[in-house]
Amino acid sequence: MSLQMPSSTRERGRRVLPAGLALGGTSIAFMSLYLGAGALTPLLVDYKDRFAFEPAMLNIAFAVYAAGFLVAALVFGSLSDHIGRRPVLIGGLMIQLVSNLLFLTATDVSAVIAGRIVQGIASGAATAAFTAAMVEMAPDKRKTLGAVLGSVSLTGGLAIGSLLTGLALDLSSAASTIVFLILIVLTVAGLLVAIFSPETGRRVPGALRSLIPRVSVPSVARAEFASAAPVIAAIWMLAGLSGGLAPNMVRSVFGIDSFFWGGFAGFVAPAVSTAVGLLFAKLPARRALLIGIYASLIGAVAIIGGVFAGSIALMIVGQGVAGIGFGACFSAALQLLIPLVASHQRAGIVAAVYIVSYGAFGVPIVVEGQLVSLIGEIPAVVSYTAVTILLTAISLIAQIRIHRRA
Repeated sequence: MSLQMPSSTRERGRRVLPAGLALGGTSIAFMSLYLGAGALTPLLVDYKDRFAFEPAMLNIAFAVYAAGFLVAALVFGSLSDHIGRRPVLIGGLMIQLVSNLLFLTATDVSAVIAGRIVQGIASGAATAAFTAAMVEMAPDKRKTLGAVLGSVSLTGGLAIGSLLTGLALDLSSAASTIVFLILIVLTVAGLLVAIFSPETGRRVPGALRSLIPRVSVPSVARAEFASAAPVIAAIWMLAGLSGGLAPNMVRSVFGIDSFFWGGFAGFVAPAVSTAVGLLFAKLPARRALLIGIYASLIGAVAIIGGVFAGSIALMIVGQGVAGIGFGACFSAALQLLIPLVASHQRAGIVAAVYIVSYGAFGVPIVVEGQLVSLIGEIPAVVSYTAVTILLTAISLIAQIRIHRRA
């Protein structure tokens, strides 16, 4: 691995990677966080079989990732703006390494839950810093490349991690060991990249103050936030269905004893979301949001239809259409909200969006797990998905009213 001396005085005296290698290595290191999160989509079903825990615990083991992510994102999300990107990247990857070791050595559900919490903390603490670093590392005339790499690394990592792990589980009895050894190697490589990459941020006073979460929706943005929040919740609930419920449904609802199909069920939505995020990048935000709302409605209806008809193909198509909704809605909602507020208010409104997103990603899954024991799995899944239809319909009505007033 060749090293070169940087031209900037800030990096003088420390050997750093060439710019292109640093950007590529950073994107792979970022993807490793989400490869790990995606790997747990089919692995949780395997853990349920091996450790013989209840279906409700499967949902909890999935949902605690969201709790870890949300707390870390709210507390550490702005830290790299004050102490630089590298320390936060290194810290996040070290926490991720602990998570991988917990999964590698897990012997019961408590270790799996602990690993998921730590995994969520790692991703929540480092995601904003990784995204900012990649934009800053990109060439001056190609800053959008950094943003694209950030988006693809996140959702693409979730998709690839789920698909390849599902395949590995069908091919090898030692799949979980193989997966986490690979992730450990990737994480260590990512640490080396972070250590030897140039620092793209700068030190700014206020690091301790930045650890205090700021959550606010200024009055100028409240109407837009209220109209977007229901569909944001809906698309994250559908993402939770894809990553948390669908892999187990492959076996329990559709009777298919295959980890690959469980992994594929978790692959479709984030893969489609990745493509849509790239294709819709230049589409007006309001139009993208409306397309995403309609896609989310259609996808949820198809998922319910697939469950009732016993058709895994229809359910997976529904997840793919729901992935269009996620890819279109989430970035569009942020594009509509952020310009409405002053620069010092942006962190607060993004934090509010995070709370809606990860609250919807985690809490309803736990509730669904409790409903399974009361009313059965199919009624519980249908009820869960029906809530997303209701939420999406609320946003559709609100968007139609905004369009009429415009």
